[in-house]
Amino acid sequence: MAFSEFRPLDEKSLFDYIRATPALSEKIGTNVDEMKIQEVGDGNLNFVYIVVSPAGSLVIKQALPYVRCIGESWPMTKERAYFEATVLKEHSRLCPEHVPELYHFDRTMSLIGMKYLEPPHIILRKGLIAGIKYPLLAEHVSDYMAKTLYYTSLLYNTTTEHKRAVAEFCGNVEMCRLTEQVVFSDPYKVSHYNKWNSPYLDQDVVAVREDNELKIEVAELKAKFCERSQALLHGDLHTGSLMVTPESTQVIDPEFGFYGPMGYDIGAFIGNLILAYYAQDGHADASNDRKAYKEWLLKTIDDTWSLFEKKFTSLWNKHKDGEGEAYLPEIYNNSEVQQLVQKKFLIDLLHDSLGFGAAKMIRRIVGVAHVEDLESIEDQSRRAKCERQALEFAKSLLKGRRKFQSIAEVVLAIQQSQ
Repeated sequence: MAFSEFRPLDEKSLFDYIRATPALSEKIGTNVDEMKIQEVGDGNLNFVYIVVSPAGSLVIKQALPYVRCIGESWPMTKERAYFEATVLKEHSRLCPEHVPELYHFDRTMSLIGMKYLEPPHIILRKGLIAGIKYPLLAEHVSDYMAKTLYYTSLLYNTTTEHKRAVAEFCGNVEMCRLTEQVVFSDPYKVSHYNKWNSPYLDQDVVAVREDNELKIEVAELKAKFCERSQALLHGDLHTGSLMVTPESTQVIDPEFGFYGPMGYDIGAFIGNLILAYYAQDGHADASNDRKAYKEWLLKTIDDTWSLFEKKFTSLWNKHKDGEGEAYLPEIYNNSEVQQLVQKKFLIDLLHDSLGFGAAKMIRRIVGVAHVEDLESIEDQSRRAKCERQALEFAKSLLKGRRKFQSIAEVVLAIQQSQ
């Protein structure tokens, strides 16, 4: 089935679309009577359908021309589907172990067909709320971040290759502007999109808006987000963008993909783990105080950065004499200078990651879209206590990120904050 213009698919038209699209029907079959379709979108932006039949399974994702959770009053480009498909294709090439296969993309319909990650895969965020440990999570996520960030940067590529790729992704400007608004602007001013746990956090929200030092620091981060095109980012790498089992980690939903500062992806993941940490007290009960799980979360934060640093450095060393133009081998031609530039690069990257992670935490507490980790705490007073601890730590981390020289120091600061 080919459409000359966009139209949202419903269950009936989706059956017809699959049957008429060979790239999909060869995965799922054409017998409509045997197909089962379930819409599982989280309600924020897109329609997401799981399609299952005796012949196979797949996921269909269709972008809408507006923010689904707000409605047509907040228009949103459908072209984000093109950039999501492009990131999926590139990242799956670089790290096929942790990115689901792309089967089909229809630009007119803003529609993606991809591999269905079958149960027991669940959204990582839900697993963290349930207190499930994932022993390979740090190993897998660090692998994904090291490969996708290194191989799409000037450490590996020529300036010509890099600028060509950056130019392509400049087209995803509306999704970047959405991030600029909801992460770096709205939480620091009065915005009718903002929401928070009122009345408990009313004064905390005012404090964020009146914190001049915080505003100065977040302005610097916003400038880096807008101006620095280090690598091809996922763009929204939070714990709701990973499907996991104890043995498998799969990264999904890169519709915010763009060339930006590496620390934004790293910080998004670490910041969401920190939010999960502070939410645990709200999920504790008489049978489980969650203390052991909080320790596991802190270890995962430490391991994620430490493993990333090790793997990223290893890739850099492996290709140091390659075509990458960031540090030409004719200049950085001995082990001493190589170690110096790597140390400087990685400590700057840690500070960027901490800043972006803190900004993501703040926006999830006082901005437009929150996290289920905290929202699912039924007792509002108890929830507010968790939120306030997270918010206070995020503010101090954003303002004081440069004082940390290792991830272990960050973990210690989290422990001391409670």
